[in-house]
Amino acid sequence: MNDKIKILIAEDEKGIAWTLNLKLIHEGFETKVVSNGKDAVESLNNEKFDLLVLDLMMPELDGFGVLTEIKSKGIKIPVIVSSSLSQQEDILRVKELGAVDFFIKSDMSVAEIVEKIKNYISLNYEIPKKIKK
Repeated sequence: MNDKIKILIAEDEKGIAWTLNLKLIHEGFETKVVSNGKDAVESLNNEKFDLLVLDLMMPELDGFGVLTEIKSKGIKIPVIVSSSLSQQEDILRVKELGAVDFFIKSDMSVAEIVEKIKNYISLNYEIPKKIKK
């Protein structure tokens, strides 16, 4: 049985996606990366994930659209939103759409983002032994 926490990363900035993916794998997580909202929704329809790290500004379907789609389809997954948008109304909107957390990408290093993800998971999941604490 695979006891790794599985994270879907929906991020269109290749450098951020690649670095975050590598760091999460190094920390013991299983990951999948998609570069647009349409692929994120399709992945959530077809696979089981424990967490979605979601960029708001993506092609084909933005993060707001992804949140709306998963809510309307009844897909139960915690979502941490990663964005360049920092307006209060955007933060409130993603929380209303069901996001559990929000952070501004430019304010955090990838290492800090990974720590935020690990902290969320440690508070909400029984941590598999493979995850580095």
